Amino acid sequence: MLRFAYTTNGCAYHRLDDALELIAEAGYQGVALTLDAHHFDPLADDYEAAAERLATRLKALDLGVVIDTAAPYLLDPRDASEPSLLHPTDEGRARRVDLVRRAVDIARITGAEAVTFSTGRRRRAVSQENAGAFLIDGLTKVAEIGAAAGIPVALEPVPGDMIGTLDDFALLREALKPMVDVPPVLSLNAGHCLVTNERDPASAVKEFAPVLAAVSLADMVRGVHTHRPFGEGELDLAGVLKALDDAGYEKLICVDLPHQSLSAHETIPAMMDILQENLPSD
Repeated sequence: MLRFAYTTNGCAYHRLDDALELIAEAGYQGVALTLDAHHFDPLADDYEAAAERLATRLKALDLGVVIDTAAPYLLDPRDASEPSLLHPTDEGRARRVDLVRRAVDIARITGAEAVTFSTGRRRRAVSQENAGAFLIDGLTKVAEIGAAAGIPVALEPVPGDMIGTLDDFALLREALKPMVDVPPVLSLNAGHCLVTNERDPASAVKEFAPVLAAVSLADMVRGVHTHRPFGEGELDLAGVLKALDDAGYEKLICVDLPHQSLSAHETIPAMMDILQENLPSD
């Protein structure tokens, strides 16, 4: 049976506990927790104790969890998604790796299914050669952190990032296989396939099913990287859900609508209704 989660970046104006209640009441089986200052700050001194409290709350609500590290201004209030794994300074790249380490700690404590992350964009000050070296070094460290904790740390290709397509991911995975004990697994946002036009989203699910560790869904229009509610773009939701069902995918499928926070109380249940309407028939 397919299992669904809602991502907390789409309920930014609710207290986390209120958001969790809304998600549980709407019938979701889990939550994708975006680590951020207003909901769950992974940089706080007491983040591990906070994770223990969160684990207790998730258990009471019968919610599984995925940990998301994509909050744009968590590390730098003036520069979105920076510092990344491609940052020109050692200190900047180390801060991004440390965020993943803290996310893995939180995942271990809460029993999360996976931690998701992305590579970031190459800045003008970084040559292509250096960016490649930074990327391999950062991903090797991330892989080691995940493997040591037994937590899947899943790389999400994001349009515009250095690893922005599924082809980029496949090439990187092959390159890293000789270097790490556990090569990268995939966090797939099916809507991104429409943005890059590289694959049909359902076909992407079928092709990459063996390495899928996390899946997120949002409707999108071809060539435009804007997350939209289901029905407002070109995503064949029924086709993607069927592909996931055919693949025997059992982990959480996370609705990812970061621009819907003002209407979260309505959007959270509405998206579940649409998901149910598009479930594969027996």
